[in-house]
Amino acid sequence: MEREVAELDAVYRPVATMPVDLDRLQELGAQTAAALAALGVDGRAEAVLRAVIELYGTGDDSVRAAIRRMFDRYTSFRWAAQLPREEEGTGAGFRAALIHFSARDQGSDTRDEVLGLRDLCARARQAGVDVDPVLAEVAELSSDVDRYGMGSTRAILLGHLGG
Repeated sequence: MEREVAELDAVYRPVATMPVDLDRLQELGAQTAAALAALGVDGRAEAVLRAVIELYGTGDDSVRAAIRRMFDRYTSFRWAAQLPREEEGTGAGFRAALIHFSARDQGSDTRDEVLGLRDLCARARQAGVDVDPVLAEVAELSSDVDRYGMGSTRAILLGHLGG
């Protein structure tokens, strides 16, 4: 699995690291989406990501720690590989998205991750998903290391209970 993640990371890297023209920020989202689509690896990346999420959700502490380290190594894959957003409004889709959040373990910017988590929880609640039990479940799988001084991933997830 790591070999596949490494290969996809290499494919994504040119897009993930392309310079950003600050004078054209309004166009950035569309340009990035087009560049990612042009790579033609979305289906493969989604399948690999689903396998990683499944392993993270069923593995023991050492498996989860290894997956968190893998996301730390392969930052372009971490940034680009996503599950379909429309699935997040279901219990299973929300759980998968939270496990993905946990595996990224705050990525390179806790603030961005927290904003994404707030949005994810709000959309799931609006769709009728009972988010609190899933937040508590995934928090138990998550790291309790405060990586960037904003709390651990476990604490961040627990902090969104009852929101």
